[in-house]
Amino acid sequence: MQKIKTALLSYGMSGKVFHAPFLDIHPGFELLGSWERSKKLIQEDYPYVKSYPSIDDLLADDVDLVIVNTPVGTHYEYAKKVLLAGKHAVVEKAFTTTVAEAEELAKIAEEKGLKLAVFQNRRWDSDFKTIQKIINEGVLGDLVEAEFHFDRYNPLLSPKAHKETANDGAGVLKDLGPHIIDQAICLFGSPKSVFGDIRITRENSLVDDWFDLLLIYDDLRVRLKAGFFVREANPAYTIHGKKGSFLKPRGDVQEDELKIGKKPNLESWGTEPENLEGILHTEIDGKVMREKVPTLKGNYFAFFDGVFNSITNHTKEPVTAQDGVKVMQIIEAAIASNAQRTVIDL
Repeated sequence: MQKIKTALLSYGMSGKVFHAPFLDIHPGFELLGSWERSKKLIQEDYPYVKSYPSIDDLLADDVDLVIVNTPVGTHYEYAKKVLLAGKHAVVEKAFTTTVAEAEELAKIAEEKGLKLAVFQNRRWDSDFKTIQKIINEGVLGDLVEAEFHFDRYNPLLSPKAHKETANDGAGVLKDLGPHIIDQAICLFGSPKSVFGDIRITRENSLVDDWFDLLLIYDDLRVRLKAGFFVREANPAYTIHGKKGSFLKPRGDVQEDELKIGKKPNLESWGTEPENLEGILHTEIDGKVMREKVPTLKGNYFAFFDGVFNSITNHTKEPVTAQDGVKVMQIIEAAIASNAQRTVIDL
């Protein structure tokens, strides 16, 4: 099997938790190392890899694929440099800070015949995979409305300066927002228009930490919400159709297990507790039923498998640059809507 030689642009939480473990176990990747500016940590976990002193040193190595997992405000600059160096790239969310940046990266990748994927791992969350299955089966009938939440209770400011300093990449809209915006696009396509309400709710915060977006389709309305003052959780997903409803709490275990050092496997990985199963209340073949629905397993490994196949078999990326452009279009529209207090057409 061809090994794709892969390097990370940072080894903080993202590199340690979401990328290195999967690159390490996937037989199609060879983890070469990470750019580490000050703390040299990757060799503590993977003694056989390199710690690069600069991005130029990393790009000068025999690297096929680079994971751009630095702060959002740097994504465009670094991803462009990676692509111009002739390397494939995976870029963390938010893809960029503007639509123009996203479109330019997509164009460069296409012109150079390179693969450019956006790391939207939440498409492989157990809860979202289950929602997707319910919708695809059509058991709710024609959909009327959906509401997705990515809520937390955390009134404290982040110790990471780039997350709390007013800059083009900061704020919850570009942090948690891309997850549920991408999920909405994945399920329903791009909306016709967007209304956005974006706020600062934490004391002394300089960046947005609450949003309420309304995505407007012909016969469907999709509300996307995130905030830091939700002590009692809402359902993460609420879907209402003309025949019934499905409500599902957020339950994917992958991030929590990765954070405590558990290694992904392909047998029991991504299995949710049964008490977090969703409730399906609908009518099937003339019979009204209300029951819990077993949750599908989550599997971030599938994203990396998709990247491997896209490079080696010349297939489409698991999350394309154009997918990333669509997310940025909604984010830009939401920002404009909030400023103008009006609906913005896409």
